[in-house]
Amino acid sequence: MTFLRLLPLLCLAAAASAQEPTGTLAKIKRTGQVVLGVRDGSIPFSYLDDKQQYQGYSVDLCLKVVEHLKTQLAMPGLKVSYNPVTSANRIPLMANGTIDLECGSTTNNAERQQQVAFAPTMFVISSRLLAKKSANIQTMDDMKGRVLVATAGTTTLKQMTIMNNERKLGMKILIGKDHPESFLMLETGRAEAEANDDILLAAQVATSKAPVDFAVSKEAMSVEPYGIMMRKNDMPFKKSVDEALRKVYQSDEILRIYKKWFMSPIPPRGVNLNFPMPATLKAVLAKPTDSPDPAAYR
Repeated sequence: MTFLRLLPLLCLAAAASAQEPTGTLAKIKRTGQVVLGVRDGSIPFSYLDDKQQYQGYSVDLCLKVVEHLKTQLAMPGLKVSYNPVTSANRIPLMANGTIDLECGSTTNNAERQQQVAFAPTMFVISSRLLAKKSANIQTMDDMKGRVLVATAGTTTLKQMTIMNNERKLGMKILIGKDHPESFLMLETGRAEAEANDDILLAAQVATSKAPVDFAVSKEAMSVEPYGIMMRKNDMPFKKSVDEALRKVYQSDEILRIYKKWFMSPIPPRGVNLNFPMPATLKAVLAKPTDSPDPAAYR
């Protein structure tokens, strides 16, 4: 066969090859499922309810991505598998291919972007302190010589360690394996304050046995964007995820999902967090970005 006769066949083969999914998309196509990394106790983002079902704001957004992938890959029967992760192991499990999307409450920062990629920001938080009102803790300076707890693998734990050294606070820092354990340490008196993201602290208080006993500090120690995490250097998959979320963010769908988790009674106890959408989040939903720079959200 002459080269001229062979050329059309080569072009067709190249076009077919170009359309074949690669990376995570190829993995999903091959296995017939998307594996979501989920959290047991990050209310209201990703948690187990009283029926042992994973749900939450982040989970709902990830499921919107799955719907998009069903259409893109022509796989209406695409299955969803849930794999529990913690603050400490979520990045390793993403990097080694165990999970495809991490649907939790993960801060997008420059350090983490060296290891993983993030979808456009889905929430904006500030880190604060939570304490019993009787402890009279309003600022970090009030923590001199006292006991603080933060969750393993979080940016907050790293931040508290740095501030403790820089300000010479002399705090004893305890480490909870997850957010529920951190709050339990505070609730039972093992720690005098818990450092965490403001919305997570608000959820802990709202779902506690005695919400009136606790107060969240007014002092904000950082501004951080939350994002759905995925593997680094997989642009075709990131493009699909970003496209799916931008469609949600720029429609009334995001308002419905937000109201469901932050302005309505949520399982398992029917507590309403009554947390209106912050202006910083409204701005980023109008102009989606995956920037890790805190200045982009002020």
